Amino acid sequence: MEKNEVRDDRLFELEDEFTELIKNKKFKEAKTLIEDLNEVDIAELIDKLDPTTGTVIFRMLGKDVAADVFANFDTEQQQEIMKASTAQEIKEIMDELYFDDLVDMLEEMPSNVVNSILKYSLPEERTLINQFLKYPEYSAGSIMTIEYVSLKKEMTVKESFAKIKREGIDKETIYTLYVTDDYRRLIGILSLRELIVAPESAKIIDLMKSDVVYAGTHDDQEYVAGLFKRYGFEAIPVVDNEKRIVGIITYDDIMDIMEEEATEDFQVMAAITPTEEPYLDSSVIFLAKHRILWLMILMISSTITQRIIQGYETYLYSVAGLSTFIPMLMDTGGNSGSQSSTLVIRGLATGDIKPHDWFKVVWKEFRVSVLVGIALSIVSYFKIIYVDRMPESIAMTVSCTLIIAVMTAKVVGGLLPIAAHKLKLDPAIMASPLITTIADATTLVAYFFFAQQIIG
Repeated sequence: MEKNEVRDDRLFELEDEFTELIKNKKFKEAKTLIEDLNEVDIAELIDKLDPTTGTVIFRMLGKDVAADVFANFDTEQQQEIMKASTAQEIKEIMDELYFDDLVDMLEEMPSNVVNSILKYSLPEERTLINQFLKYPEYSAGSIMTIEYVSLKKEMTVKESFAKIKREGIDKETIYTLYVTDDYRRLIGILSLRELIVAPESAKIIDLMKSDVVYAGTHDDQEYVAGLFKRYGFEAIPVVDNEKRIVGIITYDDIMDIMEEEATEDFQVMAAITPTEEPYLDSSVIFLAKHRILWLMILMISSTITQRIIQGYETYLYSVAGLSTFIPMLMDTGGNSGSQSSTLVIRGLATGDIKPHDWFKVVWKEFRVSVLVGIALSIVSYFKIIYVDRMPESIAMTVSCTLIIAVMTAKVVGGLLPIAAHKLKLDPAIMASPLITTIADATTLVAYFFFAQQIIG
C-alpha cells in the first residue's frame, strides 16, 4: 500500500473519532487529537464543523499553528472566526499571517468585515494592503507576497548571512535571494546554496546571476504559471514599471492558480459557466443557473442541423435506412473534433503550441484525419453490408461521409482554439460543444451530398 493511501486511511479514522468527540461536546479531547496534524489537515477537519463549533475549536489551538490553519480555512469559516474574535485575537492572527495570505483573505471578505480588520493594522500596513487590493484581479500583483529577502550588490557574504538571520524568520522563503541596487531595482538573483559555499569575504555582485526571469505586476497569472512550468522555479520576483522589485510569487501560490485555471477550462469545455464555488457547497439553483445558459445556446445552435435535415426530409423518407446512420456520423465527427481540440488546448496551455504554429497544427491534423477517416470508413463499409445487411450504395455513402466528417472535425478542432487564443479568448470556449455543432452541420451536408450522388 502507498504511503499516501496509509495517510488517507489514518485521516478517515481520525475524522470519525474527531466527529464523535465533537458530537459528545468533548472539545478539549478533540483539540488534543488534531493539534499535531499538518495545518492543512487541521483546517479541513474544522471546516466540516458548523461555524460556531469550528470557531470554538480554532480558538483552542496554539498560536504557533493557528495562523497557518486560519490561512487554509474557506472564506465562510474565516469570516465567522473574525466576527467571534476579540481585537487582540484579530491582531495576533494578522501578525502571524503571511502577507499574501492576508490579502487573499481580505479580497474574499465583505467590505464591512475588511474595514473592521484593517482597524487593527498599522498605518503603513494598511497603505500596503490597500495598494495590493487595487491590483487587477488575476494579475501577478494580486497574488504576490512581500515576504522575501533582498540583498545589496555591495554586501559581503558575511553581511548577507547576518541580514538573513535577522529578517528570514518572518519571510515566506529564504532559499532564493534577490539582489537590488540603491534604487531597489532588481539586478540579480542568488540561491542560498550558492551563498553557503561562498567565502565570507566574497561580494554579492560577484556571486549573483544577472539574467533574472521576472514578472510584471500587471502580467496575467496564467502567464506567470507558464514561467513556473518553463523554468521550474520555487519563486519568481515581481517588478513594477521601473523594474523595482515589489514582491515575489511562490510555488505554492501558483499551484493554486494552476488548479483554478484547469478547473475553469474543464468547466468551459463542458459548457458550464466557470465558478469557484465547491460542488458540494453549491445549491441546486446555483448549479442550474451556471449550466442553463450554454445549454440554451447550444440547443438553439442545433437549429442549423435541424434545418438541414428538414431540407432533405422527403429524400430521407424515399431511401429506406438512410436516416439510421445519422446519429453515428454526427457522433463520430463530434468526437473527432473533441480529440483534436483537447490536445491543442493543452498544448497552448503548456506553451508547446504557439499561435504562429497554426499551419503546422492544421497540416498535422489533416494527415491524421486522413488515416483515421479511411480506417473508420473501411470498417463501417463492411459492417453495413455484412452486419446491417444494407445495400452497397448506402455503405459507400456512409463511408465517404465518414472520411469528410473526420477530416473536417479534426482540422476545425485543431484550428479554432488557436483562433480563440489569437483573439484573446479562452481557447476552451472552442472545445467540444461549439466544435460538435460545426462538425454536425458539415457532416449532414456531406452525407446528403454523397447520398444524392451515389444512391441517386
